[in-house]
Amino acid sequence: MEFSNTREFARSMDKEDPLATYKDEFIFPEVNNKKVIYFTGNSLGLQPKSAKKYVDEVMDDWANLAVEGHFYAEKPWWDYHERFSEKLAKVVGAKPPEITVMNTLTVNLHLLMVSFYRPDAKRYKIICEEKAFPSDQYMIASQVKFHGFNPEDAVVEVKKRAGENHFRTEDILKKIEEIGDECALVLFGGVNYYSGQVLDMETITRAGHEIGAKVGWDLAHAVGNIELKLHEWNVDFAAWCSYKYMNSGPGNASGCFINEKYHELKEIPRFEGWWGHSKERRFLMEPEFQPEPDAHAWQISNAPILALAPYLASLDMFEKVGMPALIEKRNKIVAYLEFVLHQIDEEVESDFEIITPSNQNERGTQLSVFLHGEGKELFNYLMKNGVIIDWREPNVIRLAPAPFYCSYEDMYEFGQILKRGILKI
Repeated sequence: MEFSNTREFARSMDKEDPLATYKDEFIFPEVNNKKVIYFTGNSLGLQPKSAKKYVDEVMDDWANLAVEGHFYAEKPWWDYHERFSEKLAKVVGAKPPEITVMNTLTVNLHLLMVSFYRPDAKRYKIICEEKAFPSDQYMIASQVKFHGFNPEDAVVEVKKRAGENHFRTEDILKKIEEIGDECALVLFGGVNYYSGQVLDMETITRAGHEIGAKVGWDLAHAVGNIELKLHEWNVDFAAWCSYKYMNSGPGNASGCFINEKYHELKEIPRFEGWWGHSKERRFLMEPEFQPEPDAHAWQISNAPILALAPYLASLDMFEKVGMPALIEKRNKIVAYLEFVLHQIDEEVESDFEIITPSNQNERGTQLSVFLHGEGKELFNYLMKNGVIIDWREPNVIRLAPAPFYCSYEDMYEFGQILKRGILKI
């Protein structure tokens, strides 16, 4: 498709967009009495208008039923988390029994490593990417120290090549082969938070298994953003947050994938609690743990219903629209944003560098832009003029046009504001 950097063209794209009406299903902040252009769904998604209704349902049940809400609410609380499995399975490419929702992301990664990071004197190393999201770095280092190893030895980081912005799959595979039977776990972010690069999860997972390691994924920036086939790829485990592209609200609950091949292993090590105990026998208060037959066996405490309610509201929209439709719009709107950026770059003779891969198969919704020679003054200008974006040191803005609530006209208007900002500064 040939793009044009005009308002008329952008509006024509919006008229043809089958998802255009979903923008009205979200609540936008306002700057200067005007709805913002919101590019930070990769950090915190906008609030769906339906979220309040779902939360109010829980509040009303609490008021009217009190403790009986566990069993007699319209959506009983004792199995509320089970409503997520089938819907999320479609989003991440899993079987419903492989999905559960609990806790928050880093907490769940720690809990999953109880099961899947089982180091010994020979096989103890973890392979991850250089400069992973800080929480992952802290989590991995603390895990190896907990098991008595030195992170400087046990944590192996795959680095980008000098002068390059992306990880090369061949370099990751080479490092996996090099570490070989010393590797206990391969654990990467499926989408790099800084550059927006999508890693080849299928190939990396296969390589990890070939050397006898377990393979897990932090999918914080992947779920609700890119196509995933966790079961088909034979991933051992994965976890993700829900407040980015899944629009569930700040700090909300995390989803987990645990491959079905581990469900029947009753002796698998894990931290256990009563919500992972057999549902039919949970309230008999028996002393021996009898695990649920699926991923819910990794549950520990009863679910935070008020937190899960807005997640379910958003997930019902994902269920209605489907990931294929979201990905189709994502590809078009990101390509249009890329085109607008290049057009503005030429018009003002600036020096942008998009460090996200140009290959559509290697990126999702996010474009990371290096603002050579511009700096944070331009970022501040954009924010004050109604463009909500994300800054990452030393000089990068991250733009994530989420397909649910961003329009093509937003992309055009952003370009005009960006141009004015550069010329003014």
